Amino acid sequence: MIVQDHVEIGACTTIDRGALGDTVIGEGTKIDNLVQIGHNTRLGRHCVIVAQVGISGSCELGDFVVLGGQVGVADHLTIGAGARLAARTGVTSSIEGGMDYGGLPAKPVKQWARELVAVSNLVKQTKKKT
Repeated sequence: MIVQDHVEIGACTTIDRGALGDTVIGEGTKIDNLVQIGHNTRLGRHCVIVAQVGISGSCELGDFVVLGGQVGVADHLTIGAGARLAARTGVTSSIEGGMDYGGLPAKPVKQWARELVAVSNLVKQTKKKT
């Protein structure tokens, strides 16, 4: 396991050592409490990982990635540099950097918000009919 300079790791955080390659925590990364980072995972520089995040093994996060609370990342995925994920987002496939994401599965935050509004409107219409 390689932990670069100026990294902060919160209480009860587990970082698995690499099995086939090193687990790397990039320079300046901040990891909150109760985080699980799987084996062979590579975090870029200056990432922010908030409480109760789970990152499965062999994932790669680019520089300046932000993961909100309770985000889950499936194994062998890549999250591009500068991506920001809302709390409770579930990442089931690799995603591009420089964008905001939310939902399960993770999707661009504007699309996620539109879908939430559409579902809410459907519920309201159903209640009116009964």
